[in-house]
Amino acid sequence: MQAITAPMPTSKPMLWIGRIISGFAVLFLIFDAVIKVINIQPVVDSSVQLGLPVNLAPSIGILLLICLVVYVVPQTAVLGAILLTGYLGGALAIQLRSGAALFPLVFPIIIGVLIWGGLFLRDPQLRTLVPLRR
Repeated sequence: MQAITAPMPTSKPMLWIGRIISGFAVLFLIFDAVIKVINIQPVVDSSVQLGLPVNLAPSIGILLLICLVVYVVPQTAVLGAILLTGYLGGALAIQLRSGAALFPLVFPIIIGVLIWGGLFLRDPQLRTLVPLRR
C-alpha cells in the first residue's frame, strides 16, 4: 500500500480555472435556489409536473443555499461537494421517476462534474486523495 504524500501545490492557472468552473456551477445553483425560495410560477409548474408538493419548493431552495454555503467555504468545500452530490442525485431521481427527456436527466450530472472538477483543480489535498494517473 502506498503512503499518502504531501499535496502538490496548486499552480495559479489551475487554481483560477478551478474557481471559474466552480463559479459557473455555484451561479447556476444560486439562481435555482432563489427561484425555488421565491416560488415563481415556472417552479410551481415544474413541481406539479414532477409530482412534488408546490409548498416544498422554498424548503428545497433553502436546503440548496445551505449546501452552497458549505461548498464555497474553502475549509468545508469537500463536505459541501458531498452534500451537493446528494442533492443532485435526488434531482436526478425525481427526473427519472417523472419520465423526463434526456437533457433534464444529464444536467444534474453535468453540474456535479463541474462541482467536483472545480474543487479537484482548487484543492491539492483532494488531488492527493484521488490521484489521476497518466
